Amino acid sequence: MSGLPISLFWFGVLIALAYLPVVSVAPNWQRSTLKTVPLTAFALAALVAGASLWLVAALSLSAIGDFALSRRGERAFLAGLSAFALVHACYVVLFLALAGQPLVAVFAGFPAASAAMVLLALSTELWLIPHAGALKWPVRGYVVLITLMMLSALLLSGAWRLATTGAAAFVFSDLLLSVELFRMKENPRRFRFLPEMVWVLYIAGQGMILWGTAAA
Repeated sequence: MSGLPISLFWFGVLIALAYLPVVSVAPNWQRSTLKTVPLTAFALAALVAGASLWLVAALSLSAIGDFALSRRGERAFLAGLSAFALVHACYVVLFLALAGQPLVAVFAGFPAASAAMVLLALSTELWLIPHAGALKWPVRGYVVLITLMMLSALLLSGAWRLATTGAAAFVFSDLLLSVELFRMKENPRRFRFLPEMVWVLYIAGQGMILWGTAAA
């Protein structure tokens, strides 16, 4: 595997920063473009570096998901949700391949962290699912996949540990995003700057996963 192309990586980061001022504006094509470019650059960086195709696929699907979620309507949301569900499935395969262990090993190796993640997933039945309306089952499926992604990331060690931190940032980003999408309407003033926090954590998480797995 060749080295990670730093120029592509930082280009993605710079465009991600350029997206911050428009993160909360109404959907438009400029905003959609800015949101889609960072993960596209990350995917190209992984491809040029000769990284695992599971990583390239996850980052490419993330760009597709970013574009879909930048548009209006339930169909666009479901497309984005589906894309990111596939992202997490790709990361599960990637992380387990790197760790060289079965997923069940996480419960013996990291009992506290894995139990906390499972409890967090179960808690969504109380604070998230009742507010998801007709999207209850797609959201439930997504929760299962992101939980599996984080559990598999816990098994990473050594040079790949940065990807574990990135996975945790990704989970936290999605946790805040679920609040933004399904609970923010109840008291929007309480959640000021939440969209910016979601974006920063998301880009940081994906960047650490890329760096931790492609540049290790």
